[in-house]
Amino acid sequence: MSLQEGAVLSEAVSEQRPPSARRRRVGPSNWVLPVYTVLALVFLLVPIVYTLVFSFNDSLKSNISWRGFTLDNWLRVCDAQDVCQAFGNSILIGVTATVIATTLGTMIAIALVRYRFRFRSGVSLLLFLPMATPEVVLGAGLAAEFLGAGIQKGIGTIIIAHTMFCISFVVVTVKARVASLDPALEEAGRDLYGGPQQVFWRVTFPLLLPGIISAALLSFALSFDDFIITNFNSGSETTFPKFVYISAARGIPAEANVIASAVFLVAIIIVVTQQVAAAARRKRLAKIG
Repeated sequence: MSLQEGAVLSEAVSEQRPPSARRRRVGPSNWVLPVYTVLALVFLLVPIVYTLVFSFNDSLKSNISWRGFTLDNWLRVCDAQDVCQAFGNSILIGVTATVIATTLGTMIAIALVRYRFRFRSGVSLLLFLPMATPEVVLGAGLAAEFLGAGIQKGIGTIIIAHTMFCISFVVVTVKARVASLDPALEEAGRDLYGGPQQVFWRVTFPLLLPGIISAALLSFALSFDDFIITNFNSGSETTFPKFVYISAARGIPAEANVIASAVFLVAIIIVVTQQVAAAARRKRLAKIG
């Protein structure tokens, strides 16, 4: 049978099939997943949309009911008492804790993967304990330690507490990146007469940089968003999550919605910019290749 005859025979068989056989079957499996996905997205986005919309609300004491559209909340965001100070404290604490935790966590991750030493397994276990311990227990324990040592609670104690639980997440993230590195790349650097520092900064560190950046972003997000541990160890200092919690009793001001919306929009812009830059880079490399 020739190829042309086979094609004619196949077309004839398909024409003889009933329309129901040729039609795609529609069952629960075809619509359950899309509906579930849409509902999940709506469930996640409703609070964000509410926060963004009510940042433009012409509210007085409470920002619960809609009273009218205004831009005053965005133009005079610091008019609300302590909101900008609380936001600044959260930024300061988050950046400081992130830098310290990322630096120490990266060094610990490299040591755990590359070196063999006594109590290595014990160190790995201890690093996972802050991730597994409830925040209430962790915050209360740290508060007791600071109280027993006679340390005055404030910005410093918050930074210490945030650094402590952020290190675990940094180690886990960077450790996976270190374990995936090809040792042949560093060996090639040593074969080219590169010293230990040159090999690390020119070969190892650039390869680890995506994992380090991911760990730093995760640490900052955890630190900025934390309330329970902060509440135990902050003393009279106020962070943005603590300000929102305290304000909820008398009505969260619209300026808090403004700051929350601005943080969300900045995060979205950073992610979109990164994705566009990565796509442009891949397109450029494809043209070169």
